[in-house]
Amino acid sequence: MGKKYSRIIILILVDMAIVAFCSIMPLALRFGIFTMDVMYLEPAIKCLPADIVITIIVMALFKLYNRVWTYAGMDELMSVLKASLIIEALYVAYRLFMGVAMPRSFYVFNWIFLFLLLAGSRVSVRLFRQIKHKYTKGAGTHRMMIVGAGSAGSVLIKELQYSSNAKIACLIDDNPGKKGKYIHGIPIVGNRQDIPHMAEKYEIDEIIIAIPSSEPRVIRDIISLCNETPAKLKILPAITSTLTSSLSQKVREVNYEDLLGRDAVVINNKDVEEFVKDKTVMVTGGGGTIGSELCRQIVANHPKQLIIVDIYENGAYELQMELLRNYPEADVRVLIASVRDFERMDTIFQTYNPEIIYHAAAHKHVPLMEYSPNEAVKNNCKGTLNMVKLSDQYGVQRFVLISTDKAVRPTNVMGATKRICEMIIQSYNKMSETEFVAVRFGNVLGSNGSVIPLFLKQIEAGGPVTLTHREITRFFMTVSEAVSLVLQAGLLARGGEIFVLDMGQPVKIYDLAVNLIRLKGYVPDEDIKIEIVGLRPGEKLYEELLMAEEGLESTPNELIYIGQPIDMDCRKFLRQLDNLIYVAEKNGNNIKKEIGKVCDTYSPQM
Repeated sequence: MGKKYSRIIILILVDMAIVAFCSIMPLALRFGIFTMDVMYLEPAIKCLPADIVITIIVMALFKLYNRVWTYAGMDELMSVLKASLIIEALYVAYRLFMGVAMPRSFYVFNWIFLFLLLAGSRVSVRLFRQIKHKYTKGAGTHRMMIVGAGSAGSVLIKELQYSSNAKIACLIDDNPGKKGKYIHGIPIVGNRQDIPHMAEKYEIDEIIIAIPSSEPRVIRDIISLCNETPAKLKILPAITSTLTSSLSQKVREVNYEDLLGRDAVVINNKDVEEFVKDKTVMVTGGGGTIGSELCRQIVANHPKQLIIVDIYENGAYELQMELLRNYPEADVRVLIASVRDFERMDTIFQTYNPEIIYHAAAHKHVPLMEYSPNEAVKNNCKGTLNMVKLSDQYGVQRFVLISTDKAVRPTNVMGATKRICEMIIQSYNKMSETEFVAVRFGNVLGSNGSVIPLFLKQIEAGGPVTLTHREITRFFMTVSEAVSLVLQAGLLARGGEIFVLDMGQPVKIYDLAVNLIRLKGYVPDEDIKIEIVGLRPGEKLYEELLMAEEGLESTPNELIYIGQPIDMDCRKFLRQLDNLIYVAEKNGNNIKKEIGKVCDTYSPQM
């Protein structure tokens, strides 16, 4: 028998005892315990089974066996009051109907005892926990600060007071009118700027950010201030649906996505479903971070068939097993193939006739491509050219290229090859029925090989955390945002555009490293050292998302903009591109010079 049903049975047994007591006690008060009139005592006892049945049914109808009495308040007491009045009315009604004579005072005292004991038996759970909490706290009690004295903070305080041995020492709120006031006996001692000082004054061990409706940038500012203290940090995330559990159960550790500091990109899932439903969709590089998330969201929107192409079999296999488990009815084909191999890709196009293509296959690691530039050209440029040619040849409806902010005025081979990929799709868009577009965004939080997993591994190993430059900054976005942008591009595309996300302010990587170290409970440069190792080959201090000459046009989504195509001689570009690929296939040593001939914005670092 489950814990829930055991609790209900206990409450029913308690109610049965209460009904029995309430049937006898009014007569004892009226006639005395040892001198009760048998004329009234016998019918009271005979009516007891009916009284118990009536009580249990009414209490059940008011759902008074399913409440969480640990947090009982006025709503619960009012429900008990209404139930007890109905119960007493039914007692009176059936006794009169059956001709059972009872003193008038019996019904008055019976109801009073019934209400007090039914309510008291339930509220006593809360009182017991409160008393236990009060007298089990010692001098070394865990001390908390809660940031946010609104409705969520108020509910959280009540729950923590009765379910935790921690002591809530103080509250923080930016409303100046609240300073000096109390909520549930806890003082509001200042605004967010006072967090470091008050954490020291009240000897705070743990801080909980309890402002779930606040803007992400406010949360990031508060996290930064909290990280100036040695206290452990937790957060109550945004609540988007009716609560089915206590707020204290929703409190979680702060994670690196909370450090992003801006609103997430939102798209209309209904529009996405209408776009991909009953169509054959291909995702190249489908086993990677972006590609795999694309596949998850696409398959959830009921395509006719999903074709996943990847040369790395391990990632593709794991994704295949996941999709088969979660979407057993979906038609998913996983093909191990390289986009460099034109004949292999031609066979795939002939076999499956894709209607929509998301091209995510690419070499992306900047330092590695500096030392293997020919491979960057073969995979990124030749692979994209193959896919674009075949998309044009087989009448693909829409082709979406996954690009990067590093394609803007590139200083490295990877960025330059991705810029060439953008030029390929813009060139072919002018002479093809297929709608070719590109999506450009910054670093993806937590993606394979990105800075955050690297930092976390270094922290786990005890440090040091290695940083290329103290002033280096990057734009960041979550995996779900990256995929949202790609899908939005597929919806908004008319051909030739480069879609750009308004990613807010760039994140300083040094601050990110400090915050990650603190989130793991360590003190930067004391427990975990931060070492500056110098910029890597081809690495910029600052990334850009748009070249000035591309212009900027808004879209229905206020966080997404369009960079317009740049005029260029497409015939000349494609001749130069063919020569670049030829040189790369020969594995020559002058490939960077050839890249510069094709991508005139490429400025390699010497």
